Amino acid sequence: MSQVTIRHATPDDAAALTQLYSQPETQSDTLHLPYQSPTLWQQRLTETRPSLVILVACIETRVVGQLTLDGFTVARRRHGATIGMGVDPAFHRRGIGKALMAAMIDLCDNWLQITRIELTVFVDNHKAIGLYQRFGFDIEGTAKRYAMRDGEMIDAYYMARLKD
Repeated sequence: MSQVTIRHATPDDAAALTQLYSQPETQSDTLHLPYQSPTLWQQRLTETRPSLVILVACIETRVVGQLTLDGFTVARRRHGATIGMGVDPAFHRRGIGKALMAAMIDLCDNWLQITRIELTVFVDNHKAIGLYQRFGFDIEGTAKRYAMRDGEMIDAYYMARLKD
């Protein structure tokens, strides 16, 4: 198996990220909508805020995963951030999510002074929930009827990791 490399996303990744989030399974497991324009990703990737980090996971030159870390800027919440991620379904169970999570945890714990990381995940996304739990995330609550998916309202868990 080829080695996974993690790097900061660039505007040149817009087409690859559009493709990643255009797949039905990726859309089903995230809040991304079908038929996204590469312009949307181009805008996201050119946005510069010190509190925003967008990472991509690559095998050779192919983008196979993505993680966004968005730090809170409100004074009393600067110790926290929220994350969202997606992995190409063709590369599930190959360490992509694990590599993205490890890089993000390293940034939070050792560089950014972030001690609380938050996320939401659909209650039936067992692979993602297991990954997050392996990285120290706990379920803090359930959001009933959190989001629409395939014509139905789906519940989501609120999860968080606190640095000890």
